[in-house]
Amino acid sequence: MASFEEQLAELESVVARLEEGGLPLDESVSLFERGMLLSKACKKQLASAESRIQAVMEPDEDGPVRVEDVEVEVDEDGDEEDDEGEVFDDERDEEDDGRL
Repeated sequence: MASFEEQLAELESVVARLEEGGLPLDESVSLFERGMLLSKACKKQLASAESRIQAVMEPDEDGPVRVEDVEVEVDEDGDEEDDEGEVFDDERDEEDDGRL
């Protein structure tokens, strides 16, 4: 699996090519599909990192700091779901920043 940084760089390249325009429809659609896959992979890695940080920042009461990996699934809409089935969508960040 490519690193987060490699996937993000490729995603940025895909976005730049799509924004330039002038591509045949088939190539644009293929690039868009690749971009969506890269976006989901990046979101999954970010959600996993966020979960690990949360586990470190919120240790069990009177217990030692715990670090655990949490599997996060990204659905077709780009929403993230953790091991406990809690769904996080992209709007959570916008709401936290007051951008919604």
